[in-house]
Amino acid sequence: MKALVKYALGSGNMEIRDVSEPVPGPGQVKLEVKESGICGSDIHIYHSDIAIPLNPPVVTGHEFSGIVVENGEGCSRFKPGERVVSETAFHYCGVCDFCREGFYNLCVERRTLGYWFNGVFARYTVVPEARLHPIPSGVDFTSAAMTEPLACVVHAIYDLTRIVAGDVVLVSGPGSVGLMAAQIAKTHGAAVVVSGTDADEARLETAKKLGADHTVNVQRENLAEFLKPLTRGYGPDVVLECSGSPYGTDAGLNVIKKRGWFTQIGLPGQKIEFDVEKVCYKELRFSGSLGSRNASWRKALQLLDEGRVNVKPLVSDKLSVLEWQRAFDLFEKKKGQKIFLLPE
Repeated sequence: MKALVKYALGSGNMEIRDVSEPVPGPGQVKLEVKESGICGSDIHIYHSDIAIPLNPPVVTGHEFSGIVVENGEGCSRFKPGERVVSETAFHYCGVCDFCREGFYNLCVERRTLGYWFNGVFARYTVVPEARLHPIPSGVDFTSAAMTEPLACVVHAIYDLTRIVAGDVVLVSGPGSVGLMAAQIAKTHGAAVVVSGTDADEARLETAKKLGADHTVNVQRENLAEFLKPLTRGYGPDVVLECSGSPYGTDAGLNVIKKRGWFTQIGLPGQKIEFDVEKVCYKELRFSGSLGSRNASWRKALQLLDEGRVNVKPLVSDKLSVLEWQRAFDLFEKKKGQKIFLLPE
């Protein structure tokens, strides 16, 4: 089968290769990939500027929906033909403090689908049966393929941030993650402001259609001045930084209300400078966010099933995996929104 393979460490070193169809081992299930999305971390893998352990040669990709094809020894929870999604933590130790407390995303032994184990930019993949979740009957394959990034946003907001009704929430960066974060903030009863740049004009329009109360282009308007009348001059109660840009982090720290909640969701892929004294002087609750955990997936699927988060409008392009270079280029140039690669 054709697969997109990161064949060596270092920038680039990615190509389409013919690889053998995977065979499920004990406790594993073989899946047919129906749809798969490009994540920002896939771009970081391409450029080799991500800290998550990578084990090339490896088939990349980790956001997907699929159907069960074959069960390995000891697997019986899912029957062939069932529609499923899979958590991306292929392996974790299960006995460290983090795993035992339900935060396997922080396990030092965590090894990830599409990084260490062969991923989903191919026709078939194999995952542990224990990581599978059934797709609700009312959720299509396109929406289901967005469960992974939605689960990451769920973890960032439900586990690491406090949003209460009436809060003003600034979402920095109107990419797919930002627009999912904005919708979840709305379910908490918050007033949501989504910020972006000239390159994000179309995405800011999408933000309005998906329920954002306000949008602002920070290259054309002063962010602090824009927020003043909305926050009585105090600044937003919560900042969800989803752009991963140094400007986004710095701007968020500048405008956030004292004693506010700041959660860094976007990954810059590099060291950035910011004024940590603002965290101190404002007594901020400042948190990073990494991946997701089992509870995040269950909540994400519930939000999709109940229609509280609409992800389908975020998918702008569906290309063959053979067109991966064009797809990666579109992603990096912010042309379109969420870009999918479909198996050959």
